Amino acid sequence: MDRIDELEAESIYILREAYKNLGKLGLLWSIGKDSTVLLWLTKKAFYGQTPFPFIHVDTSFEMPEVIQYRDSLAKELNLDLIVYTNQQALDDGMNPKLGRLACCGALKTVALNQVVHKYAFDGLIVGVRQDEEGSRSKERIFSERTAQDKWDYTNQPPELWDEFKTDFPKGNHIRVHPLLHWTELDIWEYIQRENVPIIDLYFAKNGQRYRSLGCAPCSGTVPSNASTVQEIIDELKETTISERAGRAQDQEDAYAMQKLRQSGYM
Repeated sequence: MDRIDELEAESIYILREAYKNLGKLGLLWSIGKDSTVLLWLTKKAFYGQTPFPFIHVDTSFEMPEVIQYRDSLAKELNLDLIVYTNQQALDDGMNPKLGRLACCGALKTVALNQVVHKYAFDGLIVGVRQDEEGSRSKERIFSERTAQDKWDYTNQPPELWDEFKTDFPKGNHIRVHPLLHWTELDIWEYIQRENVPIIDLYFAKNGQRYRSLGCAPCSGTVPSNASTVQEIIDELKETTISERAGRAQDQEDAYAMQKLRQSGYM
């Protein structure tokens, strides 16, 4: 087995452990590269099936290409898709001009917490990676959130020999991270090997491309001429630009993601 084989096997094991040990599960699908790889791994883990719903938290500020891609792939793969928006926050006037942290908090964090409680999920499967952003390196593969959706990053249980914490008080839920030990390069090498269908916003046009996708007002491009998966792989082996260089939240506050994640952000 090479590295990609080992990563795939580990992720499939984690998905099956979550399905066996947790109750009602959902998978967060941002439509980006990581969560789409997670979709692919789910189909492999369950022999072509997707035994739990896929959740897209739609802020209403998504790029049109994201919505088109989401609806097309969901229809093609016959996904049980939950699209959820914090409509009350929008009705009250929430938008990025009020501050990126405030907007993400209301339209992503609060919306996600509302989904958890509305559908009574015991576990959420999330495509985060440790190498993408600092606060994510503090996560565990099976990471508990309280009934108030809080994450205590200072009190994380050890995970030894694939022994995961799956018992938790009623009202709490577990975030499951099957891609935690993958890198951005691993993701693209897996996309290439498996021919995973990926939204074309990641491919360069006019010398620019997206490396990390979020809402339209918060996602910027980076200089690039990589217009194929192989060219992206080659670029990642040489680049000194961070993956989230185009994300406006990170520019507003160096600890933005940790503050959001403490409150329940994905």
